Amino acid sequence: MGQHHDDEQSGPAAGLLVVVAVQAEADAVLRGVGAAARPVAGPGGTLHRTVHASGIPVDVLAGGVGPASVAAATAAVLAGRRHRTVVSAGIAGGFPGVAPVGSVVVASAILAADLGAETPDGFTDVAALGFGRVRHVPAPPLVARLATALDAAAGPVLTVTTVTGSAGRAAELAARHPGAAAEAMEGFGVAEAAALFGVPAFEIRTVSNPVGPRDRAAWRIKEALEALERAFAALPYRELLQESADG
Repeated sequence: MGQHHDDEQSGPAAGLLVVVAVQAEADAVLRGVGAAARPVAGPGGTLHRTVHASGIPVDVLAGGVGPASVAAATAAVLAGRRHRTVVSAGIAGGFPGVAPVGSVVVASAILAADLGAETPDGFTDVAALGFGRVRHVPAPPLVARLATALDAAAGPVLTVTTVTGSAGRAAELAARHPGAAAEAMEGFGVAEAAALFGVPAFEIRTVSNPVGPRDRAAWRIKEALEALERAFAALPYRELLQESADG
């Protein structure tokens, strides 16, 4: 087992690893890639291997919900199979006025929005407390190119462990993170795992609902999954991998 790991890790880098939370998101991504996938037993999740029409190998991992689960699953895959770029993807809540329902968001920053401590002066994140980091910043030129290719908004995407369900919480997050475009639960975990292996990470989200009061009747999950499929059909795979390597 150890020899297999060493051989695979030391071989030529695979192409793109796309990490989602659940299987419905993986299915949408695979439809967008447009090629038959081969499911394999993935550590910590279901891994699908396929090849885009451009010849780029694409692995799609359904790694679980939340930053801890998806970080562990992503790290396990990266430890056994080298990749050139990692993309966290899936559906998300969009901040009104920035990312409406059905739109696409490319993260200009991947932020851990609620990792920290409450203090008498309000919330203080772990970076300010001196205990770690809360931000990953993908290469801005490539973020801009991806946003253009996908007809997407570019802005910070917040990783939370509790989904926002009130107007007050939405306003607090928007004030703390100016320009925030979307809220999801996995991006920072994926980016942390990628950083551990020195692999660039990006985040692409499609919006199923506004960030704010929880109203399931207003969710448009089907439309967001269709937008996710279209995004991965339009993704410039070769450019993403080449410019990630150059950057």
